[in-house]
Amino acid sequence: MLASAILGAKLLLVIVEWKRYSANPKDLIEVVRSGGVFYGGLICTTVVSIWYMKKNGLPAWRIADMGAPSIALGEAIGRWGCFAAGCCYGKESHGPFAVTFSDPFAHDAVGTPLGVPLHPTQIYLSLNSLIIFAILQWAYRRKTYDGEVFWLYVLLYAITRGILETWRGDLVRGFVIPGVLSTSQAIGLITAAIAGGMLFYLSRRHRAEA
Repeated sequence: MLASAILGAKLLLVIVEWKRYSANPKDLIEVVRSGGVFYGGLICTTVVSIWYMKKNGLPAWRIADMGAPSIALGEAIGRWGCFAAGCCYGKESHGPFAVTFSDPFAHDAVGTPLGVPLHPTQIYLSLNSLIIFAILQWAYRRKTYDGEVFWLYVLLYAITRGILETWRGDLVRGFVIPGVLSTSQAIGLITAAIAGGMLFYLSRRHRAEA
């Protein structure tokens, strides 16, 4: 699971920024030190983990429910690494929560604007995941069928991440519809639809079995 998460995160990073890496192959060294794209890691490890558990006769959805809150908590902690590095930065802001980066390394490594007040989107994402973690902990104690908590996580994350994307300023991540729909928002629409469908399917299956 860990290996597939790392591989998926870095693979999606290369895909999203393929034009830059194909034009400057030497920049691929950045992929080694970069954390990658969260959605890539989540999707890849979900597919690999479900395959592995099914292959070995393990209760995949039950285990997924157990792990879902930890995924949210892990991102809540990990986003502070983004904040420290200056990546995943926000748009210019003059509000009370704006932050200003000054370390040249942040600019050289990920293009963070220096000396400009920005939305602390890394902190927004961290707090968002912490709230989702609390919701999933509550839901886990009250779930009625296996898979409910995991797909609830996927749905909640897709919706809230899509909203928070509107404050992101690192436009190099690419857009599916230029200036309108970012790559993460497009992935979020797909995963939200899948999550909604799986919640409906698993709920109906549970009622039928009952």
